[in-house]
Amino acid sequence: MEIRIEKTQNPKEKRDEKSLGFGQVFTDHMFVMDYTPEKGWYDARIIPFQNFSIHPASTVLHYGSEIFEGLKAYRAADGSIRLFRPYENAKRLNSSAERLCLPQLPEEYFIEALKTLILLDQDWVPSSEGTSLYIRPFLFGNDETLGVHTVHHATFAVILSPSGSYYKEGINPVKIMIEDQDVRAVRGGTGYTKCGGNYAASNRAGQRAEEKGYSQVLWLDGVHRKYIEEVGAMNVMFKIAGKIVTPALTGSILPGITRKSCIEILKHEGFEVEERLLSVEELENAMKDGTLEEAWGCGTAAVVSPIGELMYKDEVFTVCGGKIGEVTKMLYDRLTGIQWGKIADPYGWTMTIA
Repeated sequence: MEIRIEKTQNPKEKRDEKSLGFGQVFTDHMFVMDYTPEKGWYDARIIPFQNFSIHPASTVLHYGSEIFEGLKAYRAADGSIRLFRPYENAKRLNSSAERLCLPQLPEEYFIEALKTLILLDQDWVPSSEGTSLYIRPFLFGNDETLGVHTVHHATFAVILSPSGSYYKEGINPVKIMIEDQDVRAVRGGTGYTKCGGNYAASNRAGQRAEEKGYSQVLWLDGVHRKYIEEVGAMNVMFKIAGKIVTPALTGSILPGITRKSCIEILKHEGFEVEERLLSVEELENAMKDGTLEEAWGCGTAAVVSPIGELMYKDEVFTVCGGKIGEVTKMLYDRLTGIQWGKIADPYGWTMTIA
């Protein structure tokens, strides 16, 4: 893939790394590439960061023909820049594309786009403790018609955003409300994809949780309304009577890359991991009899997020004494250690690009 590069003539002033939030600041450049059935993917280019100009009838605006990914570039102690399992993101992007009838992208194009863009904007990769360069690849349909059909014209783009530490004041367990009204996704739908509609549909329940003083919701399945699925926009895991239990990937749950990595580490450490259906009744019983020892969410942004309190039908349960558990802490330390190059990577997960 040949990438045409147009450098900005007006570089931005970089924000102090201590004041970086999430997704608020963007680097000088962006990657863009277009698709038509006749040409395939063409005109790969890196251009100054700018707005898109699209037709008012574009498919993405009316039918939500859009998918995205999220990963990070990390500045290691030796100054090198590394990615964490980027091929997994490339595979998942194509899985999402297949479900939404968007054109799939060769994995090598995905990787080459990321590497070339990050190398050009490498001065934007922060180096302060806990900071990273968030990478947002996304793909959307832009057919200029209101007809509902498989997408024929599309755009793939990548933008970069230096982001601050997720845990500025240490890892504090969060309070989660078990949601029994709205559902996030259903089997046979788009739950296993990273499409914008999944996230938009979750906002109402998240708002209700916040109004009650909770950080997010724990979702139940959309068919039986009884099986645990995800927590907010993250996968979820529980340590119950010494075993690690996480909801099975039944088609309505996102196959998280952090989730996959946690499972591999846990098995390597000798833990028994069960990927299966977990009912809210079973979880409630474990909370009542004390066999629920730890609970945590896992995802790209937070890596792992310990859960210190769960509320179900107005009954409140404290998890692990409201503190971070040993397994949760081990997973956070192990994953972040590998990502930032603080410890060895025995799994071959990291890719050094500069």
